Formats: sequence, C-alpha cells, structure tokens
Amino acid sequence: MGRDAVEIAFVVPRSGPAGIVGPSCEACGLLAADEINATGGLLGRELRLRIVDGGRAPRAVAREVDALVSAGAVEGVTGWHISAVRQVVAPVVSGRVPYVYSPLYEGGERTPGVFLAGETPDRQLLPALTWMAREVGVRTWCVVGDDYVWPIASARAARDYARRSADVDVVDEVFVPLGTPDFGPAVRRVERSGAQGVLMLLVGSDAVLFNRAFAAAGLDAACVRFSPLMEENMVLATGADATRDLYASAGFFEALPTASGLEFSRRYAERFGVDAPVLGSLGESCYEGVTLLARLAERAGSLAPGEWAAAADTLAYDSPRGTVRMTGNHLVQSVYLARADGLDLDVLAQLTP
Repeated sequence: MGRDAVEIAFVVPRSGPAGIVGPSCEACGLLAADEINATGGLLGRELRLRIVDGGRAPRAVAREVDALVSAGAVEGVTGWHISAVRQVVAPVVSGRVPYVYSPLYEGGERTPGVFLAGETPDRQLLPALTWMAREVGVRTWCVVGDDYVWPIASARAARDYARRSADVDVVDEVFVPLGTPDFGPAVRRVERSGAQGVLMLLVGSDAVLFNRAFAAAGLDAACVRFSPLMEENMVLATGADATRDLYASAGFFEALPTASGLEFSRRYAERFGVDAPVLGSLGESCYEGVTLLARLAERAGSLAPGEWAAAADTLAYDSPRGTVRMTGNHLVQSVYLARADGLDLDVLAQLTP
C-alpha cells in the first residue's frame, strides 16, 4: 500500500438482516472520511475506507479482515456490525491494528486495542425501562430477541435490573434465529405473556418483520414496543401502519433538536442530496467510529494500537451527539428516547444513566 494514504477496513452490512442500514452506514462513513481529508487527512495522509461486507457469517468477515491486515492493505478497522462479528474480529486484529467498534453493544469488551464508540445498556437500555415505567406506566416486559450475544446479554442486563427495581419486571423471553422469516409464534408468545411492553432486541429486517406481524395481530393496541436498535431506516421499512407506540433510544436521531445534531443533518444532506440514504442513528454511529479512530490516532501520533490506551485518557470532543468523552476504551455520550410518529422518530427526552 502506498504510504500517501491510510486505508481502513470499514466493516458494514451489505447483506443479511442488517443490510437495510448498510447504505446509511456507508454514506456516514464516507462523510467522516471526506471531512477528515478536507482538514489535512489522518496523520497527514489521505484516509480511505475499504468496505468489507459485515453482514456475512462472522468467521467469513474475520477471514477477510485478517487477510487485509496480513497483507498490509489496511491499518485499522471500524464500522457497524453485530457483536457476533466483533467477537471473532477482535482477537484477529488485537495488537496488530487498532479497532474502533461503532455500534451500541452489550458492554464488557476489553480486548487490547479495541475501542467502543456506541451505547451500552447501563446508559441506554436500563434508563429507558425506568423512563417507560415512570412516564408511560409500562412495568412488565416480554423480551423478543435474535439468538446471539447482544440480545442475550442485554436481556440478562434487563433481568438483573428488574431484580433491583420495583418498576421493572421481565415476565418472558423469546429468542429466534437471526434472519427469521415468520414471527407469528413470537407474537403469540407475547400475547400469552400478558406483558405491557415488548423489549425488542432484533436486528434490521428482523425488527421490521416483527413490527408488521405484531401490528397485524392487533397487539399494538394493547402493548407498547421499545428497542435500543430501532432507527429511521427500520421505521420507514416497517410502515406507518405498524409503528403505533413504538419507542427507541440512541445517542443520535435524525430529528435530534440540538445544534450539533441539526448541523450534522445539514452537512449530510448537503453532501449526498435528495437521493441520499435515510440518515439514521446506526449510520451516524459509523461517522462516530471513523471520527473516533482519527481522533485517537492524531492524539497518539501513531496508528500503533499499543499507544492508543494512553491517548484515550481525557479525550473529549464535539460530535453530532454533542460533547463526547473517552472513559477507558469506551466513548461516553448522551442518550435520548424517541417515539415513532408514523414514519418519523420524535425525540421525547434525554435519559439519565
């Protein structure tokens, strides 16, 4: 690879259930790279993103990333992909190149050289459950999730929280294979549980199909839904008829009414125009991932992952999510709760961790 450019493996979904958010992820990553290059590049070199399809089987993704790192074709890794992919990519790249994982996730990642830009349950999921109990009166929940690490660990966090809280009770849990085509059995299980709310831990098109089946069964008239992984593209695909009483939490929404959020939305629209992929919280996390990688590299003065831990200490900067700061290997940010209104997500509150 020519030393006039820094190439980064940008692992985002182009296939699978998460593929619905892939175009937004790619656009937001490109916007971050454009802005970095416009201000001198990364360590004085042009930043280029090499897209890797993160929607495939985890080991297939890890093999491609490993081959790119081994060939010297990339000097870092970032992007939005599910935790099952992160768990096999992290040990492959640890100690070789830095890895900035951009999505919300279940927490607890401590692999050396891995830095996390997304929300964790203690700041996103659990405060939302408290808010729902206090403001909406929803205290009993049935979990419906995909059967892999993020939903399972997040459900465990909700159960543990319920044991300590008089306001939250998890009455049932249903896990389905990633890419499930029929959510009829899961919807019937929710109905039998008698829960006031569904804690949705479903990815991409899985969430869309569940939402449609849930509304078709008429359960949206009696039971709310909340998801920490529900964004604008998924709401649009769900359709206005199936979004009644659907809530989400995230560090960013396209409708976030803050100066930094509105300014980011303006730059995105200016860069990509009217035919741009829908801007959503998951895509914006890729902007955060690329930006955080650049910030850490510049602060360390190097792309050597062993030097980044010290560089992360006290790092803080302004992002579309407002002021963010590093604590250990995690980016700490404000988190908001929104409710679907037809095809839009309206921000209702900032959550207290």
